[in-house]
Amino acid sequence: MSRVTTHETTHSSVKDMVWRWGAGPCWGVAAFLTWWLPDGDDFPDTTLLAGLFLACGVVLLILAALKRLRYWAPWSAVLGLGLGAWEVAQAKFLLLPRPFFGTPQDLLDVFLTDWKRLGDSLLHSLLLLLIGYGIGACVGIVVGMALGRSLRFRYWVRPIMRVIGPLPPVALLPLAFVIMPSTRLAGEALMALSAGFPVAVLTWSGVAAVDPAYYDVARTMGAKDRFLVLRVALPAATPQIFVGLFMGLGASFSMLVVAEMLGVKSGLGFYMQWAQGWAAYPNMYAALLVMALMCTSLMTLLFKLRDYVLRWQKDGLKW
Repeated sequence: MSRVTTHETTHSSVKDMVWRWGAGPCWGVAAFLTWWLPDGDDFPDTTLLAGLFLACGVVLLILAALKRLRYWAPWSAVLGLGLGAWEVAQAKFLLLPRPFFGTPQDLLDVFLTDWKRLGDSLLHSLLLLLIGYGIGACVGIVVGMALGRSLRFRYWVRPIMRVIGPLPPVALLPLAFVIMPSTRLAGEALMALSAGFPVAVLTWSGVAAVDPAYYDVARTMGAKDRFLVLRVALPAATPQIFVGLFMGLGASFSMLVVAEMLGVKSGLGFYMQWAQGWAAYPNMYAALLVMALMCTSLMTLLFKLRDYVLRWQKDGLKW
């Protein structure tokens, strides 16, 4: 048994070493093919792209030597090979129809020449998202706490939530554009609705699941209603609240793109719509990449906040 275990451990160590030391050369191969093979068309920044690939390969080799590249080594190698294959297939042999499918050079050129407009669009999207999501999350927590603690509030509000809550917010977009004084306010209101419903339902679920004995013990010690809400119900419902916050953030992302494409004349969604209208597909792909990085960064920050607040559960749910 020990011999088999030793063999498996050795095999795993060899495989990890191959991945760790192979990631850098994969990027080196991509750099060599980018520089050596002739372009199939007049593409910008080919030499610069080859230099960036080579620089990534050198950095990965340094990280491998420092033993800092273990978990992400396979991903690093596959990413280098994937970019190299994309470069060869599209920039060198033009295997995919243009201009619908760009090249790595096209994408790099967009970031070099249009970074100001992309950055401005990113700031507008972030501001729109944070206002709409922030309002929706706060209102959702308050409404969820009230639903869980007040029978009278639940009687009047629950039917409204059952009618409006499951309705896709995008279906209310035309009505919101008519009622609201500006398309920006309409987008923020619909993002607040997108985030508020799951946060309210999950907060309500968390409050309803609190053991009644906790309230009885607190009342025995003289606790008032405010203490029961802030010190008993809210902490006990926090895990469920964060689940609602994650769901609400995802729904807000979807509503953000739709609002910017259909009405709000700013942001990454509007930039993508503009790029598609002018057949500037590399710009559209660049905006998609920036949007993906924005969304995953915000979700990561929310998970970091969850791990800080719920320290005893930080190993349970990962992102």
